[in-house]
Amino acid sequence: MFSKILIANRGEIALRVIRAARELGIKTVAVYSESDRNSLHTILADDKVCIGPGRASDSYLNIPNILGAAELTKADAIHPGYGFLAENPRFAEICESSGIVFIGPQPAMIKLMGNKSLARQEMRRAHLPVLPGSDEVVQDLADAKKIAKKMGYPVILKAAAGGGGKGMRTARTRAQLEEQFGLAQNEAKSAFNDPSLYIEKYLPNSRHIEIQIIGDKYGNVVALGERECSIQRKHQKVIEEAPSPFVDDRLRKKMIKATEDAARHIDYQSLGTFEFLVDENERFYFMEANTRIQVEHPVTEMVYSVDLVQEQVRIAAGEKLSIREGMEMRGHGLECRINAEDPTTFSPSPGTIDFMVLPGGQGIRVDSAAYQGWQIPPDYDSLVAKIIALAPTRPEAIRKMQTALEMTTIVGIKTNLPLHLAILADTDFAEGRYDTQFMERFQQKNNNNSQK
Repeated sequence: MFSKILIANRGEIALRVIRAARELGIKTVAVYSESDRNSLHTILADDKVCIGPGRASDSYLNIPNILGAAELTKADAIHPGYGFLAENPRFAEICESSGIVFIGPQPAMIKLMGNKSLARQEMRRAHLPVLPGSDEVVQDLADAKKIAKKMGYPVILKAAAGGGGKGMRTARTRAQLEEQFGLAQNEAKSAFNDPSLYIEKYLPNSRHIEIQIIGDKYGNVVALGERECSIQRKHQKVIEEAPSPFVDDRLRKKMIKATEDAARHIDYQSLGTFEFLVDENERFYFMEANTRIQVEHPVTEMVYSVDLVQEQVRIAAGEKLSIREGMEMRGHGLECRINAEDPTTFSPSPGTIDFMVLPGGQGIRVDSAAYQGWQIPPDYDSLVAKIIALAPTRPEAIRKMQTALEMTTIVGIKTNLPLHLAILADTDFAEGRYDTQFMERFQQKNNNNSQK
């Protein structure tokens, strides 16, 4: 087992790794930017090293500075968290060549699954259903028009080198494709330093369902049950739940087996997530695989009573997988992402938290790096806290989450707490009648009501 892990990240995920490491008896190193000097992860880690100014490109994306911090503190492993360098194969390769264990999949696997076009081709070879789309990167707008005409509109453009909603644009007509193509390229270039795009058939009225996988170095692979991620705005997830109110036992078993078979086909090692679109007829299609811990992993941990981060660390240290096949979810879990943003305009709301009370009690978990008096920097994402509720049934989980949110107080910044409460009170959400277009309909309905 490792003696010291450097966490190449910040915020709540850095704290999450610190907690897992401490329970395993491992010391931790926090790296931080000048903007994060007073952040909680720098306070709670055993060692800390400043790696640059506030801009992520100068700090959390600065590979030489991060590796220098690892050498300085004698860390023998690096955990990348999510975002930043988590899915950067070059970073994983440099760690490997420097004699530092990268807590994640092999560099070749990150490279394969990180290129969405290549990943689609490999999943076809693994007999996993894949959405109709371009087999390779789209060369230019003319190429995109030919592919879109062949498969039929609507279509969706996606960044070949990344995910997280960056570089994703929907086109329902040829005119919209002409309008969106350059914008998608620019977003992909800005987010991933790679403007390459691929194109897929867009499925309206579909569900965004993801399957958690984990594999070790001995060929053992286990897929856990689904997370429902269809409540999203501009491809950014807002609320996740497990199990999905749409997926039944038959479909769940089918998706789990298909995912495990595909993961074994590519010899997947470490933690990862396979993401699917599921249509109204319960046909599922592979979209992409994320080779890292997910933001929404706590909802899976709650319903399965497992620690995915500890499992990820153990596997990186060469241990065998301890999670067994055939585990069943117990109860129902919901996760709400509380962001520092205006709940109406969704514009960021950085600033100082003057007063804060977070919820607690049986069945409630809060993952957060925020504290009273902390100044949220404008340089990074706006996540303040993840609130997770677990109850025996979905209606009980919704009521438990509503109570938790009502007891949450954050003063000094704007947050999207009112948005979450409104979604939880929505009849369609309460009855599980929703898909990836839910937020568009929800906002339109609220706008109409406000104008009456």
